Amino acid sequence: MARETESGLPIEPVYGPEALADWDAADILGEPGAYPFTRGVYPTMYTGRPWTMRQYAGFGTAAESNARYQQLIANGTTGLSVAFDLPTQMGHDSDAPLASGEVGKVGVAIDSIEDMRTLLGGIPLDKVSTSMTINAPAALLLLLYQLVGEEQGVRADQLTGTIQNDVLKEYIARGTYIFPPKPSLRLIADIFKYCKAEIPKWNTISISGYHMAEAGASPAQEIAFTLADGIEYVRTAVAAGMDVDDFAPRLSFFFVSRTTILEEVAKFRAARRIWARVMREEFGAKNPKSQMLRFHTQTAGVQLTAQQPEVNLVRVAVQGLAAVLGGTQSLHTNSFDEAIALPTDKSARLALRTQQVLAYETDVTATVDPFAGSYVVETMTDGVEQAALDLMARVEDMGGAVAAIENGFQKYEIERNAYRIAQETDSAERVVVGVNRFQLADSEEEEPYEPLRVDPAIEAQQAARLAALRAGRDQPAVDAALAELKKAAESDDGSVNVLYPMKDALRAKATVGEVCDALREVWGAYVPTDAF
Repeated sequence: MARETESGLPIEPVYGPEALADWDAADILGEPGAYPFTRGVYPTMYTGRPWTMRQYAGFGTAAESNARYQQLIANGTTGLSVAFDLPTQMGHDSDAPLASGEVGKVGVAIDSIEDMRTLLGGIPLDKVSTSMTINAPAALLLLLYQLVGEEQGVRADQLTGTIQNDVLKEYIARGTYIFPPKPSLRLIADIFKYCKAEIPKWNTISISGYHMAEAGASPAQEIAFTLADGIEYVRTAVAAGMDVDDFAPRLSFFFVSRTTILEEVAKFRAARRIWARVMREEFGAKNPKSQMLRFHTQTAGVQLTAQQPEVNLVRVAVQGLAAVLGGTQSLHTNSFDEAIALPTDKSARLALRTQQVLAYETDVTATVDPFAGSYVVETMTDGVEQAALDLMARVEDMGGAVAAIENGFQKYEIERNAYRIAQETDSAERVVVGVNRFQLADSEEEEPYEPLRVDPAIEAQQAARLAALRAGRDQPAVDAALAELKKAAESDDGSVNVLYPMKDALRAKATVGEVCDALREVWGAYVPTDAF
């Protein structure tokens, strides 16, 4: 039976020289660290040093999450990655009615500068790189991070890290949006300008295909819709008066890594090549760093199973290997128990150890781009690239990423692919070990497993912290700062950057919810459409 890739491209039983008969290796491949960056964005890649091992963590209170970060650092993590709870992601305080039942559940609750201070306590911000998975309120969390850095005596130009800040994919696949697209893009442009002036080493956006993949996107859809969003962000910044080489070097991307090693390697290579050409040919970027697609990878949470969860250790190792062979700049390996609950200390440590085995016990880091010239991988790279370019052309024909989002195009295409995957899994045409094949017999039992549980009392604790904060702050100063923020948000001539009054409000102890509510009053809230 003929097999296909996840993107629906045929996989031949044998590949030989004829597959690359019309192929100009010098033009298509280039050298590592050189345009079009097919072979990696740096000349030496992991032969110089391994990727950044960045474990995603955050749950409950800021104090609990800080304890987990300290453990990860002690075990060899080289970069932090912060998960925020849903109320924080949606710009609501922990005592808001809409936050009920969700405080601290899928990440850490951050309501104010006091929570951020606790979260980062004892962590040297001039030495640790921090990624924050936050989108609509990304500016707020970045400013809180900067304010805590100032309290530590760390200059803003010493801070390194990334905010996800990719709101367009929220409209497509994830749903934690707040404002409509136009003001959201204005806010992103303001972040670009602010970081260029104030926090120059910070990666201002991590344009994300990961969540599209988790929603069911194929590899070709994942990179096509992600790069289309990236193009929209670049156009927004250029329209706001920025030179492309002033902000593009700080753009980064975020992709998934599935168990299908060959296509995942091809996907990463194709994405680098497409982005390099877009940046040079469409936007005229001259700085090689502006043409580089640097990306973080997370192993595929959607492929983890609650059945026989220990098998997920194998899946994660394979997925992590695919990311490394594909040339990722940083990597998070999921814990084997994440299909059941938040990771325990032991499972998080095992996930980190998986990366360390790949880095230090295998030989994949001994040479740059091990798959270069492979008949199958180069053919797959070309195939994924063309499939992605075809999808990107359809987005362009609709008027760009925002117009396509408003038409529901990307969401429809992803949901259609997700349905296909579900049908194949239900029929066992797509084998999922332990789910539709190789299940345990009735006489066998799963080993007992005690998941990590978040204490429901956290919600009341956060509410009490907020009450104490509001009682002890200078309320007239907070009100004045929020009024200045709204005034800045009302300006639409491009000369006013909302991050400066936003920082003043947060310094005065305005809460995340209060700042977002002030912006909601001016910009409104997004209502999704299913027009396509």
